[in-house]
Amino acid sequence: MSEVLLSVAGTAQDGGLPQANCFCDNCKRALTDSKFKRTAASLAIILPEEKKWHLIEATPDLREQMARLQMRYGMESQLMSSIFLSHAHIGHYPGLMFLGKESVNSRQLPVMAGAKMKKLIENHAPWSQLTALENIAVQELKDRQPVRVSSEVTVTPVLVPHRNEFSETFAFWIIGPNKKVLFIPDIDRWNEWDIDIREAAKEADICFLDGTFYSKEEIANIGRDYRQIPHPLITETMELLEDLAGETDIYFTHLNHSNPVLNEDGLLRKQIEAKGFFIADEEMEIRI
Repeated sequence: MSEVLLSVAGTAQDGGLPQANCFCDNCKRALTDSKFKRTAASLAIILPEEKKWHLIEATPDLREQMARLQMRYGMESQLMSSIFLSHAHIGHYPGLMFLGKESVNSRQLPVMAGAKMKKLIENHAPWSQLTALENIAVQELKDRQPVRVSSEVTVTPVLVPHRNEFSETFAFWIIGPNKKVLFIPDIDRWNEWDIDIREAAKEADICFLDGTFYSKEEIANIGRDYRQIPHPLITETMELLEDLAGETDIYFTHLNHSNPVLNEDGLLRKQIEAKGFFIADEEMEIRI
């Protein structure tokens, strides 16, 4: 049985940490403390014996994330074998631009995307240049149809409700030889999904779930209305899944720059961990 690793490439909400034009306490700290900085949410599937890797999400931080992964796993200058895209929001696909002729100039790199996302990339500039010049080859993902990335690993897209202005939105099941991982970086509300998150969490060995905001108070503090924010709160998710935390490892990712859980030494992080939940950190590695 081959070794398969899941490496956490990024854990921030689309705008990253620090976020542009923000000087909140978290962003100011990230501007001066590189260890506090976070890049946009992304996962990588590493196949060490095959010397191959696959990426989930092409974030605006792709250059940095690629370099960290390639250097960590001894695959310098070796491109990923494929990229899976969840949806067309700014934290999830703009990194494709670095594959173009101005930068990497890749050749027919497989990019896996839903039908609407595929149409967007192939027909709208500047992304259409990537397909016209054959830097990438977009392949259509279909709901609940697994894609095999190795003899022992599949990635299965599952539609989730989200603000689908330009594309559908997928979560992903990543199934290795030993463990099943559920990755949901973006979703509107758990009760709007046609799958019961409790049942999905029971099925998974590990979950990486949308943890954009911690609480209603956090959202109010940044001048936003909770009713207009299409993300489940960490507090809500913990209440919903509290009895499952002992049997499934549940990590929160896609963390907004305002999120108080970002302070790894803070009391709030300790309280979350005491309840059996975790905050995803970059460069985490899990054998699946």
